[in-house]
Amino acid sequence: MILRSDETVDVDVPGTGAMRMHLFRPVADGRYPGVLLYSEIYQVTAPIRRLAAMLAGNGYVVAVPEVYHEYEPAGTILSYDAAGTERGNALKFTKPVAAFDADAIAAIGALMAHPACTGRLATFGVCLGGHLACRAALDPRVAAAACFYPTDIHSGTLGEGRSDDTLARLAELKAELLLVWGRQDPHVPLDGRATIRARLEAVGASYEWHEWNAQHAFLRDEGPRYDPALFLQAMQQTLAFFRRTIG
Repeated sequence: MILRSDETVDVDVPGTGAMRMHLFRPVADGRYPGVLLYSEIYQVTAPIRRLAAMLAGNGYVVAVPEVYHEYEPAGTILSYDAAGTERGNALKFTKPVAAFDADAIAAIGALMAHPACTGRLATFGVCLGGHLACRAALDPRVAAAACFYPTDIHSGTLGEGRSDDTLARLAELKAELLLVWGRQDPHVPLDGRATIRARLEAVGASYEWHEWNAQHAFLRDEGPRYDPALFLQAMQQTLAFFRRTIG
C-alpha cells in the first residue's frame, strides 16, 4: 500500500496541553484498524517513522505521539547519542505516570475518532514505548498490545519518583498481549522477565511470549544492535497478531 506519512494532529491533553501525533495511513480510500505506536525515549526518530510506515503499509492507521510533549517543543527529536540518551532517560523519570496515562486516554480517543479508522485499536511500543503500550492497553477500548522489550515494568520504576503500578494493574488487563524480549538485553534481565511472566500467569492474562538471542533495541534499523532477520520475523508475528485481534 502507498502511504500518507505527512499528517500531524495536535491533541489536547487536560493539564499538559497539546500533544503532537504523527499519522501514517494508506492513501487508498477506506477505513482501517488503528495502531497507537509508542516510541523509545528519543521520540519520533527516523527509525520510528520507518517502523510506523511498515505497520501502516499493511493496512493500519498508525498514530505516533510525542511522549515528552510537555517538556520539549513540538517536533523535537532526541539524538541517538550520549546527550540524547541522558535527556530521554531524565524525562522518563521526571514525567508523572498519571501524565503518561492522560496522554494515552487522549491519544486513543483521537485515533478512534479519525475518519480513516474503524475504531478497532491496538498498541505497539519499543523500550519505554513497550511499557507505555502495555499501560495504554489497560484502557478497555484497546484490544491488543505488542510490547517489545518494555523497560521498567519488572522494577516498577517508570515516571516521577521512579514508581509505577503497571505490574499490579496487569490484573485489570482485558487486551491480549504480545511480548518480545532479547535475552542479551541488560535492561530487562532474566529475573525481570520471570517476574513479569509470573504476574501474567497469576492474573490469567491472555498473552504470547517470545525470547530471542538479541540485544535491546534490536528492531531499531540504526546502530550496532539492529538485527534485520529478527526484524522481519518480528513484523510477521506482529502483523499476524494484529490481523487476528483487530483485523
